[in-house]
Amino acid sequence: MKTLSKIIIVSIMFTPFFSKAQEPTQSIYNISINSIDNQPINLADYKGKKILFVNVASKCGFTPQYEDLEKLYETYKDKLVIIGVPCNQFNEQEPGSAEEIKSFCKVNYGVTFLLTEKVDVKGDHQHPLYKWLTEKELNGKTSSSVKWNFQKYLVDETGHLVDFWYSMTKPLSSKITKYLE
Repeated sequence: MKTLSKIIIVSIMFTPFFSKAQEPTQSIYNISINSIDNQPINLADYKGKKILFVNVASKCGFTPQYEDLEKLYETYKDKLVIIGVPCNQFNEQEPGSAEEIKSFCKVNYGVTFLLTEKVDVKGDHQHPLYKWLTEKELNGKTSSSVKWNFQKYLVDETGHLVDFWYSMTKPLSSKITKYLE
């Protein structure tokens, strides 16, 4: 009985350190961002599906991940939306115009998933979407920084951040697909 009491006391003492994520202080569904065609994207349209946000670039060593992102999208599109977010902040590897980016993605990788306008994913001009994805105060889960192109953030069907992965994690990795099965 003494051992059980000790376990309960220790458990109560450490519970705050291992608590679950909090509710987001801001809804991701209220964030405004435009498509690559400069049309507003209503993220609330994707409630009920997971959303994978990926900052993308056309002239990066990870650019071939477009192919696997498209395969991931085709495989899970009934429950997953992929949103590619062009960014030119990492060695200027996305210098093109919206039309050039769109054409490059379609011609070279057959991309059919949604692409946004080009934005900053870090720094003084960080887009509000990436503020939400990278700040625990907003997303309720964790803080992170975008290290390079093709970093991935997964949001669940109710608008909660699930996890993020750095560029080295391939789109078809079980680290990601386990959330889609």
